[in-house]
Amino acid sequence: MSAFAYALAIFILATAVATVLFRDVLSVIIVFGAYSLGMAILYTFLLAPDVAMTEAAIGAGVTTLLLLLTIARTTRPSTDGLRERIHVPGAVAVGAFVLLLCTVVLPEMYPVGITDTPVWTDPQVTQHYITETYEETGVENAVTAVLAAYRGFDTFGEAVVVFAAGVSTLLVLKREVFA
Repeated sequence: MSAFAYALAIFILATAVATVLFRDVLSVIIVFGAYSLGMAILYTFLLAPDVAMTEAAIGAGVTTLLLLLTIARTTRPSTDGLRERIHVPGAVAVGAFVLLLCTVVLPEMYPVGITDTPVWTDPQVTQHYITETYEETGVENAVTAVLAAYRGFDTFGEAVVVFAAGVSTLLVLKREVFA
């Protein structure tokens, strides 16, 4: 990985930790927006522009805006301190898990942009989706077939999450402010 990727990973981890530790709701929302923007940049670096655009639009844009609107429409609790106390055993457990994932998973990943992955070197994988998509799904467009049929449960789950977030936001925004 390049120095940029390491710096970006450190930025993402720092904003994630700050999101957990800050007690002031406005600070948390701003840091969470920065986290989402960092994730969008990471997805772009990993050559997934569709995911990056979705993260930038939904994560950094719409979610941050809705959370700020929620604060504006409800009462903002006062905070005694700026940061939350760290639960040391929990932090050690999460840190050990992240370290384990980094030492086990990262060495197994292919470098970004390499053409020696099974998708490129084994033409049967790509050819299967091109030739068998219509017969297996009845959908002429291979990309639509992959999203709707092969990844149907994933797409349905994403739709449920977006719907639940929308309903929750509408419920919060219609709530009156009691001062």
